[in-house]
Amino acid sequence: MSRHELPPYPVAQGVPGDIAPTREGYDRWSEVYDGDGNPLVALEEPQVERMLGDVRGLRIADVAAGTGRHSVRLANAGAKVTALDFSRGMLTKARAKPGADRVSFVIADCAAQLPLRDGAFDRVVCAQLADHVQSLDSLMSELARICRNDGFIALTTVHPTMHLLGVRARFNDPETGRKVYPKSYDHTISAFVMAAERAGLRFDEMSEHLITDELVRTNPRAAQALGWPLLLALKLART
Repeated sequence: MSRHELPPYPVAQGVPGDIAPTREGYDRWSEVYDGDGNPLVALEEPQVERMLGDVRGLRIADVAAGTGRHSVRLANAGAKVTALDFSRGMLTKARAKPGADRVSFVIADCAAQLPLRDGAFDRVVCAQLADHVQSLDSLMSELARICRNDGFIALTTVHPTMHLLGVRARFNDPETGRKVYPKSYDHTISAFVMAAERAGLRFDEMSEHLITDELVRTNPRAAQALGWPLLLALKLART
């Protein structure tokens, strides 16, 4: 197979399930989020760690922190972390983790104006939020606003190709057994590029990450998408 060819993929359009408002969906997902073997999380976490590097003494905003999977690690590594999310269920799980007492948690809608000062952070993490935000322009502008001029933003999202195939953020509800899809929106890679440019951001890095045999061995859910791009990771800086 040449590097320009992709393996066959079973399109997921029409998979039965329930679409839930984003906040409600993540409140319900919080019960199983850290243990449901999500291959996107497994693929993403090393990339965020790599992009951020040494964080000791840095002020970091974790926008859409969820269960604190980035926030707590960064705080334990010596960063001063402010974690925001609008899901009380997710933040309840985050606050229960060892080291969470080092994190400042804020309940806030990360798709709206953030309750943070201009230029207050050396690093901004925005992980797996963009596909739940209708306006990338608003999101990019807010991330740029809170980031220092000499800082940068690490943004990750499910690869737009997955949405074209009908694959979206979803989980199996532990109470009903049905698939639940928190409300999401389609964005192309070009939409990310243009929104970043309009927000006064430049790309220091854009990388696309495929599902590999190695990932499938530890995350069997990824097997059906072997060889397909699952993660888009961006490192953005103020111009």
